[in-house]
Amino acid sequence: MPDRGGMGLECAPLGLGRVAMPRRGRLDPLVVATTALREGAISVVDYRCTAGPGDTPYPELHRGFSVSYVRRGSFGYRYRGAAYDLVAGSVLVGHPGDEFTCTHEHVVGDECLSVTLDEATVDEIGARRDVWRTGGLPPMAELVVLGELAQSSAEAASDIGLDEAALAFAARFVAVATGRRPGQRTVSARNRRRAVEAALWLDECSHEPIDLATAARVVGLSPFHFLRLFANVLGATPHQYLVRARLRNAARLLADHDRAITDVALDVGFADLSNFVRTFHRAAGMSPGRFRQAARGERRLVSRRLAARVA
Repeated sequence: MPDRGGMGLECAPLGLGRVAMPRRGRLDPLVVATTALREGAISVVDYRCTAGPGDTPYPELHRGFSVSYVRRGSFGYRYRGAAYDLVAGSVLVGHPGDEFTCTHEHVVGDECLSVTLDEATVDEIGARRDVWRTGGLPPMAELVVLGELAQSSAEAASDIGLDEAALAFAARFVAVATGRRPGQRTVSARNRRRAVEAALWLDECSHEPIDLATAARVVGLSPFHFLRLFANVLGATPHQYLVRARLRNAARLLADHDRAITDVALDVGFADLSNFVRTFHRAAGMSPGRFRQAARGERRLVSRRLAARVA
C-alpha cells in the first residue's frame, strides 16, 4: 500500500447514487421519496407529497432519529397526542418506533428534506433521547438557515457537502432544543496533526469520489467529530477543502494544457461537466473556457514583455 502523507492509506472512492424509495411502510402514489445520501451514519431523503384535503391520512412509523426541514407547502403532524401545523421553515422531529400521522386539511402538497442519524451519531452529538420526541418546531432563524444550506447542498448548488450540511443541521436542532450554545474548544496538538494529515490526504486523492465518512476514517474519527475538528483547525469543511483542491488542479490544467474542458473536469474529480462549470464560474467569476483564454493571453503578454527587454 503506498504511503499517503504518513497515514498509509490509499484513496478510497465511494459513489453516492440517487434512488427512489417509499416514504411509508407501503408504496404511496402520493409521495415521491428520493435518496440524496445514504451512509452508515446518516441518510438524507427528499420527500415530495401531493396529498390534499380529499386524501385519507393513516398511521406511519418513524424508522430512525430524524429531523426534517419543510421547504415548501404545509401539512399537519399528529404525534404523541399533540397536533402541529407545519409550514415552510418548520422542522419535524422523529424518534425510532414512534407512530405519527400526516394530514393535509388546508392545502395540497408539501416538500421536505429529511435527515436520519444512527444511534452512535446521536450519542456523539450529545442529545438526550427525549429530544428526538420534540415533535414539531416552528420556523426559527437558527434552523432555517442551515435547512436551506442542506437543501442547496442537495441540489449541488453549494460547495458544502450534503453529509456536512445535514450533520450541521441536526446538531443545530439539538442545540436549539436543549438550549445549548456552542463554545470555543481547545484543540490538542494530536488533533491538529489529524486535521493536517486529512488535508494532505484530500489533496492527494482529490481526483477520487470522497465523502465525509471516508475522510473521517483516514484519521480514525467519527464523521461528526471529524467535521468539527477539520473546520475548527483549517477554517473550511472537508468538502469545501476538497472542492478547492479540485479547482486548483483544474485551473492549472486549463492554463498549462490543451486538454478538453470535459476531460479536465473528470480528471480533477468532478462527476460531470455541468457541475464543474457551475462551481468554477462561482469561484472564478468566469467560465473555464474564458479562464483558459485569459490565462493564455496573460502568459503571451508576459512573454512579449520579456522578449522586448532582452532585445
